[in-house]
Amino acid sequence: MSKIKVIPCSGIGKVFGLLARESVLMVTQEKCPNETETLCLAHVVTGDDEVVAKIKGARCITMDGCSKYCAKKSVEAAGGEVEHSYKVPDYIKPHRGEDHGTGTYLTEDGWKFVDELAGIMAKTVNEMQEEVK
Repeated sequence: MSKIKVIPCSGIGKVFGLLARESVLMVTQEKCPNETETLCLAHVVTGDDEVVAKIKGARCITMDGCSKYCAKKSVEAAGGEVEHSYKVPDYIKPHRGEDHGTGTYLTEDGWKFVDELAGIMAKTVNEMQEEVK
C-alpha cells in the first residue's frame, strides 16, 4: 500500500505557513514515518512529472496556513484525493495571546502548537489506515 501524502502550504515568510510546514514534517518524520510522506508543494504546482505521478489518485491530507487553501487546491488540481484538509487558523483560537514566532523562527509556544497540529494529523492518519484494513 502506498503512503498517505501529507502536503503543507508554502506560506513563505508567514508564521502560519511555518507552523503548517513544521507540523507536516513532524507527522511524516516522527509521528507516522512508515505510513506517510510529504512532497514539495512547489513541485506539485509546477507539474513536476515524478511528484505528480506520486500524487495522482493518492490519498492525501493537506495543511494550509490560511483560507486560500493553496495546498488543497494544488493537490486536487494534480489529481490527488484530498481526504482531509486542515487550516492552521482553525486551531489557533485556544492559543490567543501566545507568541508562536515569525515566518522563519518558532518560539517554544510555536513548537508546542506544531506538536498539537501534528497530533491531530497523526490521529487522522491512523484512522485512514484503519479504514483500509
